[in-house]
Amino acid sequence: MIRGKPVRPRRLSEDVAEQLEHMIRDGDLAETDRLPSERELMRQFGVGRPSVREALLHLSKMGLVEVRSGERARVTRPTPQVVIEALAGPARHMLAAPGGVRDLQDARAFFETGLARRAAISATDDDLAALARALDANRQAIGDLRRFERTDVGFHYVLALMARNPIFTAIHAALAEWLLEQRHTTLAGAADGVATQTRAWEAHRDIHDAIAARDPDRAESAMRDHLAFVAQRYAERTGVPA
Repeated sequence: MIRGKPVRPRRLSEDVAEQLEHMIRDGDLAETDRLPSERELMRQFGVGRPSVREALLHLSKMGLVEVRSGERARVTRPTPQVVIEALAGPARHMLAAPGGVRDLQDARAFFETGLARRAAISATDDDLAALARALDANRQAIGDLRRFERTDVGFHYVLALMARNPIFTAIHAALAEWLLEQRHTTLAGAADGVATQTRAWEAHRDIHDAIAARDPDRAESAMRDHLAFVAQRYAERTGVPA
C-alpha cells in the first residue's frame, strides 16, 4: 500500500503568482513592463481582487515586481539585496538559537578570508588607495565608539567592493547588520575600549599591508586572526562560547 502525505490545497493567489512568474521568466513580461490592471488580472485569471493583490505582494517580496499605490505593478529585476533581505528574518532566529552567533561568526570568517585573499591577488592601485583611506579613517576614529564602528564596517566594505560582485557587497551588508550587537559588545567598554579599538585597527593595518604586498596567504591569515580575536573577545564579554 502506498502511503502519501496529504496534499495541501493551493491558494488561488499562489496559482496567479506562479503563472505571472513564469511569464516574467520566459520573457513574455520584460523588465520595466507594466502589468495589466488589477481588474484585468482578475478577469484573465478568473479570481477575486484579494487573490490578485496577494499574488502581487508575493512577487514583490521576490523582487520581481514593484507595487505602488495608485499605479499598475511594474516588472523589476531581482537584486542581491532583495535576496539577502528575504533572509533577514530567518537569520535573526538563527542568531537567537543556541550556537547561532558562533555559526554566523564562522560564516563571516569563511567569507571575509576569501575576500582578503582575492584582494591580494587582484586589487588595482585604485583599490589599494581606497583601502588605505578606509584604514586611515578607522585610525582617526579610535576613542569615538560610534565613529569607530562605522569606519570598522567601512574598511571591510571596501574589501567587499574590491571583488566587484554585487552579491558579495550584499552579503557583507547583511553580515554587518546581523552581527552588529557582536561588534558593539566587542569594541565597547569604559576600561579598555580604546585598547580594543586600537587592537582592531592594528589588525586592519596588517590586512591592508598584506594585500598591498600582494601576499594572499598572509592576507588570509591576517583576516582569520582578526576575526578569531573578535570572536574570542565577544565570548569573554558575554559568556557565549567562541
